Amino acid sequence: MTSFDTSPQLNVWRALLALAVVFVMLATTGWTALRNQRGDTPLQASLSAWEHGRIGGHGLPDPESQPTKLARFFASLTAQDRASLVRKYPLAVGNMNGAPVELRYRANRVALDQARKVERERMHDSRLTATGKQEAGRRMHRFEDLMEQGRHILAFDPEGSGRVAEVFGNLRRADRVSVVVPGVDTDLLTFQRTQRKYSAPVGMAKSLHAAEQEANPSTRTAVIAWADYTAPSGLGIDSATAMRAAEGSVRLNALVRALPGDKPVSLFCHSYGSVVCGVAARSLPARVSDIAVAGSPGMRVEKAAQLHTTARVWAMRDADDWIQDVPYLEVGGLGHGADPVSAGFGARVLSAQGAKGHAGYFEPGTASLMNFAEIGVGAYRSVHCAHEDGVCRTGLSGTAAA
Repeated sequence: MTSFDTSPQLNVWRALLALAVVFVMLATTGWTALRNQRGDTPLQASLSAWEHGRIGGHGLPDPESQPTKLARFFASLTAQDRASLVRKYPLAVGNMNGAPVELRYRANRVALDQARKVERERMHDSRLTATGKQEAGRRMHRFEDLMEQGRHILAFDPEGSGRVAEVFGNLRRADRVSVVVPGVDTDLLTFQRTQRKYSAPVGMAKSLHAAEQEANPSTRTAVIAWADYTAPSGLGIDSATAMRAAEGSVRLNALVRALPGDKPVSLFCHSYGSVVCGVAARSLPARVSDIAVAGSPGMRVEKAAQLHTTARVWAMRDADDWIQDVPYLEVGGLGHGADPVSAGFGARVLSAQGAKGHAGYFEPGTASLMNFAEIGVGAYRSVHCAHEDGVCRTGLSGTAAA
């Protein structure tokens, strides 16, 4: 499959052809025809049940309430009451921004077990084709993987291609939090890979967490592999526009605002994930200290200043990354704007030495991963710039600015 994340070399004429196809699709089908019309999903059903539920004789709060309000609600409950809510509404609690993270982990484990049983039954459903049964088996095994002891699933939605987020480290006690935002073709089945594992969200996040611990063992860090948005699938209208990024930016903003504590948060955005981060930038809370993009097709702006964020903006691209051949433009909503590593954009441009292409930025031993780790622990004076003049460190003093 050809995509921003899995393609070999992508040349200019092919990218332009893809944009031309998008124009035709827009002209002949319109935006609304591209939206899936579905009934209640399992998550929506769980949220609906929550809205009609009661505990201790009282109604439950609106699940869309501010995280602080929901946090107060859960804090007021007994351990028995919290356990009861997990049993009755696992998907709702597991995805509820404001619920204690440990409770979300427990709830998502219950939800994963329920989803696993559904897929196990589908594996033997005579109404499904052989391909359908095989797909059910793949999903069942993925759910089993996510249920393994010691995994901390912060969000989970089995609907469609699925959404998921996982935490590495102690989120509640962390001095600094990093969020990995992946790109095209990310879903439940590609959330982790055995082959090319550092090109998948789990591998990216685990690699970053280990590198952060090595960079500064005294700084407690937590890293979130965040695939909790519906990413585009392959090259096409979704990947050439900001439609998926706009939806994802809302979810990313909600995640960050619900994180416990007030410690700095750094975003590490790969490929189309940098489009998500670019769209989200202006609405993110001030605790987001850094937005770092790698292999970016653009951030939907012409200059970093137009992101309207107080966060430091960093960018990197490996010399062999095919993404550099994508036209850096935005016309009529198509394309994603200026090249973040260009001199005129205004980002702090980092070395990506050793990354070897589009999918290698989180590979151990690369300058790209080391730079991400230094940013993640706040050791800004230790980063390696793309240029020998060290301009990416301009205005940064000390070893760990907050």
